Amino acid sequence: MATQIAHREEQRANPVAVIRQNLQNMAPELKAALPAHVSVEKFTRVAMTAIQNNPQLQNAERRSLFGAIVRLAQDGLLPDGREAAIVMFGQQAQAMPMIAGVLKKIRQSGDVCYVSAQIVYENDRFKWTLGFDESVEHEPAPLDQDPGEAVAAYAVAVLKDGSRLLEVMRKSEIEKVRNVSRAKGSGPWVQWWGEMARKTVMRRLSKRLPMSTDLDDVFARDETLAVEERPVIDATPVAPVSRLDAIEAQIVDANDGTLSDENPTAGEGRTDEQHGDQQDGTNPDDMLNRMQGDN
Repeated sequence: MATQIAHREEQRANPVAVIRQNLQNMAPELKAALPAHVSVEKFTRVAMTAIQNNPQLQNAERRSLFGAIVRLAQDGLLPDGREAAIVMFGQQAQAMPMIAGVLKKIRQSGDVCYVSAQIVYENDRFKWTLGFDESVEHEPAPLDQDPGEAVAAYAVAVLKDGSRLLEVMRKSEIEKVRNVSRAKGSGPWVQWWGEMARKTVMRRLSKRLPMSTDLDDVFARDETLAVEERPVIDATPVAPVSRLDAIEAQIVDANDGTLSDENPTAGEGRTDEQHGDQQDGTNPDDMLNRMQGDN
């Protein structure tokens, strides 16, 4: 008994050592989840660096911390602050793919020649046209001039066959997405608004990309885009939708009351479990349940 108590006291005094040991225990599961080009050693090293540099993560609820790490491993994104990050929401750690990581996944598909997502500020020169030939012209404000407030975000892509795709979202549309998010008042939407805005418009564009299914999995595992649970008002049964498609259902065109997305029912009938956590046979909850000593 005394030995067990001493061991628990040591764990409390040195949480970094405990987390490192847990990650070493998870090595077989992480190897199964990671893509071939990312080694377990490199991924674990980057994850530990992120945890050591952020004392909040060391004190995060352990299950949420390891769950965030597993989700990033499934997407093959390093938590290095560029491809992805592990952020805090209250006492819970969350996986946050960065826009650079999302664009990396798209480029690796081989189906897209060029892809980009940008923020538009009020002092920028911005022109976009729709129709048979979608186009955009964006000239940022001069470097010696204040760019002003963000007013929109857009994403563009050029496919291998030469097709050009464009999505533009006004700030009001982006805020509608934010307002149904669990993290709308704190965390990523407050500290990383630009990243969240670019991911939001990129997610809209991804529905039109050849590799849409792969990206759907990335966005489905992005906890920072999780929809806030609302009280049930009408008990009428409805077809299940993924939590990210529920976000799109909130964006209504102000002119005629119709959904502004071209395919608002995309993904209906698919549950979250069907949507992506089983991509490679490694479910985060199953992996965490197999861990030893995560407390």
